[in-house]
Amino acid sequence: MLKPASIFSNDMVLQRDKNIAVWGRGENGRTVSVSINGVSRRGIVRDGEWNVTLPPMAAGGDYEMTVTDGTDTVTFYRVAIGEVWLCGGQSNMELELQNAKGGKEILETLTPDCGVRFYYTQKNGYKNEKFYHDEENSAWSQAGREQSRAWSAVGFHFGVKLAKELGVTVGLIGCNWGGTSASAWVDRQTLEADSRIRSYIDEYDEKIKGKSLEEQAKEYSEYEEYDRKWNERSAEVYKNEPGASWDRVQELCGKNLWPGPMCELNPFRPAGLFDTMLMRVCPYTLRGFLYYQGESDDHKPDSYYELFSALIKLWRTKWGDDDLPFVLTQLPMFKYKNDPDYKHWAKIRSAQDRAFRTVKNTGMAVILDCGELDNIHPTDKKPVGERLCLQAESLVYGMDVDAFGPMLERAVFDGGKAVLTLKYNDGLEIRGDGSGFELAGEDGEFKAAKAEISDGRVILVSDEVSEPVYAAYCWTNYGEVNVYNKAGIPLAPFNTYTERHRR
Repeated sequence: MLKPASIFSNDMVLQRDKNIAVWGRGENGRTVSVSINGVSRRGIVRDGEWNVTLPPMAAGGDYEMTVTDGTDTVTFYRVAIGEVWLCGGQSNMELELQNAKGGKEILETLTPDCGVRFYYTQKNGYKNEKFYHDEENSAWSQAGREQSRAWSAVGFHFGVKLAKELGVTVGLIGCNWGGTSASAWVDRQTLEADSRIRSYIDEYDEKIKGKSLEEQAKEYSEYEEYDRKWNERSAEVYKNEPGASWDRVQELCGKNLWPGPMCELNPFRPAGLFDTMLMRVCPYTLRGFLYYQGESDDHKPDSYYELFSALIKLWRTKWGDDDLPFVLTQLPMFKYKNDPDYKHWAKIRSAQDRAFRTVKNTGMAVILDCGELDNIHPTDKKPVGERLCLQAESLVYGMDVDAFGPMLERAVFDGGKAVLTLKYNDGLEIRGDGSGFELAGEDGEFKAAKAEISDGRVILVSDEVSEPVYAAYCWTNYGEVNVYNKAGIPLAPFNTYTERHRR
């Protein structure tokens, strides 16, 4: 009857220097004792559940942790105490080490000595028999050639750098799913409470209106079978025509119906994965959150700031810590080569920057230069993980590191030019041809600008804008990234027009 939550297993990492939450299920009225490293604490089972809080402990290991109710006993082995981070988001956080640039070579020689361990939150969008079976069989793993293949590449590079520089074991909790909107990672109440993001839940309710759960299940099952066969057909097309366009694939295979009909079984539904994934690992004691997401909300970029900042607040609330560090990844350059430049990714980046500037205890890794034209899943995740790590080292661990690229502090317009003052401007340089800067007059029509660096500031002029009042940098879905500082991190994009006219 005694059952700790599935995230507790052999090889787990517990957070150092903080109260440690341990919980699970048991028989009502029994006293559950949790012991590790000479420390024991107890709790009573009420309504079938128990919670025990262990006191803060220093980094170390490997230890045994014993959980007992006097009748049943569960023992976990090789338990480390170190630093624990949750890796949230969608496909670019999920992208596996085996599929990342240099990943196969890393795996060939990877051993537990790298100091990183990983727990993969099971990807199930609906609580059924399979859900509980998969969760029951989930476990922490230490690093190795086979066991690390499906680890988050971003998380891995973050963890290796942090473990080496802190000299402690780093535990990563992968809690991510490709193609997901941030609306999947918050609860229904959060979406209903704000009229600016309520459309996510209203649109979903309209799609399932009048359908019983049985009808939804039948519809979704039919989609899954169609999708399985479609993927088999498309794999054959790509095998025979490696460069086939998306339109060509659908011409030969039929219409791709992903992500399927919205219903209670669809993992991409609003509030779904918040329940079936995030809350299954909450409130495991963390140092903080790493987050890489936003691509799948580009259809609603004007409300992304509200959605994203609500997500940060909710996650912190559920973990019982309003100051829990949150380090986000700003989206890189990207567009499909045949698409027009909708500039919706520029708006998502702006919303992410605004969240970083307005929500306390956040960090932002700028990876503008880490994107690829026509590839929404760039494979070089090392700079992404390492820039996230730099942010954590600066924000959380108080380390003296160059964590930031240049960021706009203010823009002054006078005499037909703009003078930009940037923070973190040491070693400021413009690489290559063009700068990515633009100027606009009162009409808000932006034109390319010439840039010159003087005393750590950027001076902009444009032959097409005689009286500029707005400036922008890399305000595009995809383009060249040419402005860096000595840390080799690019200037964060901005647009002073949209900032002034924000609704």
